[in-house]
Amino acid sequence: MALNHTRLIPYCEVLKEKTDMVENHELRKAGLKVTLPRVKILQMLDNTEDRHMSAEDVYRSLMEAGDDVGLATVYRVLTQFETAGLVVRHNFDGGHAVFELADGEHHDHMVCVDTGEVIEFFDEKIERRQMEIVEEHGYEMVDHILVLYVKNKK
Repeated sequence: MALNHTRLIPYCEVLKEKTDMVENHELRKAGLKVTLPRVKILQMLDNTEDRHMSAEDVYRSLMEAGDDVGLATVYRVLTQFETAGLVVRHNFDGGHAVFELADGEHHDHMVCVDTGEVIEFFDEKIERRQMEIVEEHGYEMVDHILVLYVKNKK
């Protein structure tokens, strides 16, 4: 239990309040007004085990949680989050867009062509070799995205 002015509240409630404050701060910092749909969607992306979610996945998860947020709102909010730098949009195989929270950590992706599973990885040797190739051609790397399309060995 933690003391909150005049009443005792459970620690999990204190943690939830702090989480909500952080999410509200992130929205404000990104120049977005704090609205219930934005908070719900940000919480969904932050708390999911699946780091790569389509707008439909987010919508379905919100509906399962009993949150009344329309699909058009989910698309609009995800686009706003992308513009504000809160999420990164990926258009993996077939142009199907998925979103992940922008955590500032670089990583690459493998996408299983059989299951659609997205695997994140980071390999220092690959990163170093990409820099060498860029420099060998007389350029400076600004950014890059590496996606490997894979399938299970049979």
